[in-house]
Amino acid sequence: MMIFCLFLCVLLYSQHGHCSHICPKNCICEQATSVQCFRAQAVPPIVSNNLKKIHLGYNHLRELKVRDFSGLPGLEEVVLSSGGIEQIDVNVFRSHVLLRTLDLQKNKLRQLPRGLPSGLEILHLGHNRIHSLQESPLEGLKKLRVLNLQNNQISTLRANTLTSLQKLECLYLDGNKIESIHGAPRLPFLNLLRMGNNRISSISSTFFSSLQLLKTLDLSSNRLTKVPHDLPRSLVHLNLDRNQIRSLRNRDMSPLHNLITLSVSSNRLVSVDGGLRLPNLSVCELAGNQLRILPARLTSKLEKLDCRQNNIQEVTFQQLAGMKLLKHLFLENNSIQNFEANALRNCIQLTSLALEQNLLSAIPHGLPETLVRLDLKGNNIDMIHERELKPLRRLQVLNLRNNKLSTLPPLNLPKLKVLYLDGNPWQCSCELLEVKKALLAKDVEIRPDFCSELVHESLDEWRAYVLAQDICEKQTRDLLLESQTEHIDNEEYDDYDL
Repeated sequence: MMIFCLFLCVLLYSQHGHCSHICPKNCICEQATSVQCFRAQAVPPIVSNNLKKIHLGYNHLRELKVRDFSGLPGLEEVVLSSGGIEQIDVNVFRSHVLLRTLDLQKNKLRQLPRGLPSGLEILHLGHNRIHSLQESPLEGLKKLRVLNLQNNQISTLRANTLTSLQKLECLYLDGNKIESIHGAPRLPFLNLLRMGNNRISSISSTFFSSLQLLKTLDLSSNRLTKVPHDLPRSLVHLNLDRNQIRSLRNRDMSPLHNLITLSVSSNRLVSVDGGLRLPNLSVCELAGNQLRILPARLTSKLEKLDCRQNNIQEVTFQQLAGMKLLKHLFLENNSIQNFEANALRNCIQLTSLALEQNLLSAIPHGLPETLVRLDLKGNNIDMIHERELKPLRRLQVLNLRNNKLSTLPPLNLPKLKVLYLDGNPWQCSCELLEVKKALLAKDVEIRPDFCSELVHESLDEWRAYVLAQDICEKQTRDLLLESQTEHIDNEEYDDYDL
């Protein structure tokens, strides 16, 4: 049957130039320009001038032969991901001059395919078993814009193997085993370079000399002990997470005037040495280091500062004075004991403040009224005064878990939606129940519920709560009656005395 279909297809092709209405078994065809096949053991026999895209991902192909695609001269995109491919014959795609995208991700290839068409623009080879880069398979790919080689087994990067890729814009080398880098890549249009999750301990200062348009650089999860020298001035995004960097020196960072996001989390930073005075920095992530003080005099354009999991002991106005655009400040898991009053008074756009797991004994005074979320979990706060929270008219989420609170004042927070209170030694007085009642009346979600212990096992939680209210009302009536009785007794005593 398959032979007959192929014969009929060839016959129609010879007469009409296509066989668009004959779709191979286990395939889906769309308007004769796109085919996607399932459970295929080989490339299905298709002959068509009009076919532009063939999707053979998640099949069992193992090997590709020249004849597999010989009847498809109009191909522009070929997807062969997750196909178990181990071998590709030379020149399988050489004659496909219109081919722009070739996806060979998640296969079992051990080397780069040879004989690729010169018009190729996007080549995905990630998640294979390629252990080295040779120059010859890449020769002639003068239009290649994207080369994805992530998650292979490449151990050495020789820059000269990439010299023919003059139009390359994005290069993905993350997730390999690169230890050494030789030479400087001459890639004048490279915009993005990802080399995270390798074994790189140092990079030559000349490596970036020809990468004058590089905007995104990812060197996370390597073995760097310092920031590479002479980074391109064009950088906008720099990721150095999970290395062994101890300081951010001004001479390394100051040329990066265009940098918007900087991430140096999970390193060994003890000092920034003025290295963050960057005029356009908007996001700065320094979590998981050994900083003892907040970086001072940061740019006024900063919108997010993340200094979680450090050894910071205090927060002062001087450190944060210039941050008028700051929206998110994360300081949890430090040793902050002193939070200067009104330290955030210039942070007039701050919406999120995270201070969990510190040593605070009180809510910091003078918090900005713009706050939407305030996290104070795991401190030593034993008392809250109504005046401390009253200015926070926009607060929606308040986290007071695991403190030393026994009671709460009335929380006049008109926007409050969620309140976290567990892990405190509450004294369920009638006053506290009144505060709770007022919160519930405003539809505030209390996580988890508190002061609602079951009086009797047969009572559900709501009935127990109602009973608690009745008890409080009875106590109030008894106190009032007792007061009146004492007043009468005093009058009788006074009369007798007279």
